[in-house]
Amino acid sequence: MNVTATHPYVAALLAGSAALPKSPAAWLDSRRAAALERANALSVPTTRDEEWRFTDLTPLTKLQVQPVAAAIKVSAADIATHVVPEAAMRLVFVDGVPAPELAQQGALPAGVTVIAMSDALKSHAALVEPHLAKLAGVGQELFTALNTAFLQHGVFIHLSKDAQLKAPIHLLFVAAGNGVAAYPRCLIVAESGAEACVIEDYVALGDEAYLTNAVTEIAVAPNASLRHIKLQRESQKAFHISNCAVTLAKDARFQSHAVTLGARLSRNNLNISQQGEGINVEIDGLALIGGRQTADTHTLVDHAKAHGICRQTHKTIVGGAGHAVFNGKVFVREGAQLTDSSQQSRNLLLSDKARVDTKPQLEIFADDVKCAHGAAVGQLDAEHLFYLKSRGLPEAQARNLLTYAFGAEIIDHIPVPSLVAALEKLVMARTEASL
Repeated sequence: MNVTATHPYVAALLAGSAALPKSPAAWLDSRRAAALERANALSVPTTRDEEWRFTDLTPLTKLQVQPVAAAIKVSAADIATHVVPEAAMRLVFVDGVPAPELAQQGALPAGVTVIAMSDALKSHAALVEPHLAKLAGVGQELFTALNTAFLQHGVFIHLSKDAQLKAPIHLLFVAAGNGVAAYPRCLIVAESGAEACVIEDYVALGDEAYLTNAVTEIAVAPNASLRHIKLQRESQKAFHISNCAVTLAKDARFQSHAVTLGARLSRNNLNISQQGEGINVEIDGLALIGGRQTADTHTLVDHAKAHGICRQTHKTIVGGAGHAVFNGKVFVREGAQLTDSSQQSRNLLLSDKARVDTKPQLEIFADDVKCAHGAAVGQLDAEHLFYLKSRGLPEAQARNLLTYAFGAEIIDHIPVPSLVAALEKLVMARTEASL
């Protein structure tokens, strides 16, 4: 393909796209070509762009990255601490490339399919085609366009009608190399009445500098239920940008748990589109950062039909000279009557140099709704500290306990005990280091 990007860094990122092999599906080649053309026309966002005004991508543009041809060899011992024992199945990707030797191939119930995207394009093309690179449109999203232009590796999860999977599916994305660009793609399709939990887990084996540019597309059919857990524990020198697009049909249920701990700079976009009446959505988010980390979270809940319910809570704990950003928009379209949607942004600053920019938004074009939002930024409550100290706790221990409890409230909502234990241990260690 002839790459003629208007922005030099975009051109550098796209340099390896010409070497991509053809897809097994002609329609995907067409979508990749359209995404490449769109990426060529876009520039790297700057703080002059409204959607990026709090997050400066200049450090990313100084990092030269390219996809790997073959993954670095990683052993089972290397990922042992990231294993989720409760998982029914685990797929592993190293630097964006499948590592089948590290997978855990469990017995799945009838109607549940979990396979690599390259295989799905051959065996399940009719199920993949209506959704892949359609739910997450490129538009003005440079990083979605880049991911689609490089679309090759990823995961396809299909839940047929009334399929029930009680144990979670674990998708483990491991970063091992330096100067790598990884473009993981996940497509999850839950048919009517189906139910499942998917863990999307990003970890690093070292402290290398690299880019993870992930896109996840989720389609939830009528009366289906999906729980999506996204964990980001990347290297402190890494850049992590993710876009998740979710469509919900009539009476669909969706629960999102996002925990951000790693990366020098991370951006997490979650866009939820209500396409049928009676949906029920719960969104939990936690960002725990320090040093000079930046964690930026953008969410959009688009209520296009009546009787939609959404509850969102996003918390940040910021130490050092860290910078957290939250922009949450609830959009209620004309005719989406009896919508009940709320969001809360709660932020804890652990140092004088820590910074939070929070912007909860409501845009309402229907008159019979119940919507609310709120934001709070502050330090630990002096009365709570006094109470704990009066019970004999040293001040440092009291501060640590209150900080830990603030974050653990979000983690405790995750219904995977081993994951909760691991995350709480990590949060405790991080809060102790920040105080």
